[in-house]
Amino acid sequence: QLQLVESGGGLVQAGDSLRLSCAASGRTFNLYTMGWFRQSPEKERVLVAAINWNGDSTFSADSVKGRFTILRDDAKNMVWLQMNNLKPEDTAVYYCAASRFPSINMRRASYDYWGQGTQVTVSS
Repeated sequence: QLQLVESGGGLVQAGDSLRLSCAASGRTFNLYTMGWFRQSPEKERVLVAAINWNGDSTFSADSVKGRFTILRDDAKNMVWLQMNNLKPEDTAVYYCAASRFPSINMRRASYDYWGQGTQVTVSS
């Protein structure tokens, strides 16, 4: 069992940076692939970044490549999403998720545990 709690969302202006945090409870956090999804109104929830269980593989969606970075610290049971040069189209609810698959998988159904989400709003 893994519980995830996100924080760090807010209202920012275009070009600003935000760092989202995801705190995990559970002794097996280091075995999970971690991902950050986002969902805008009337749109599907999509994967924007992920990092595999041992941190040697990462994924970034084309829409955020070069601007967003995913990081994890297994000693702290934490994963972060560093978001730079934010754009209005990045506005969404961001969700932290954990998958028992050892490799990165983009499918939402592959993720077993989810946080409650944190709102990010980017004004132009």
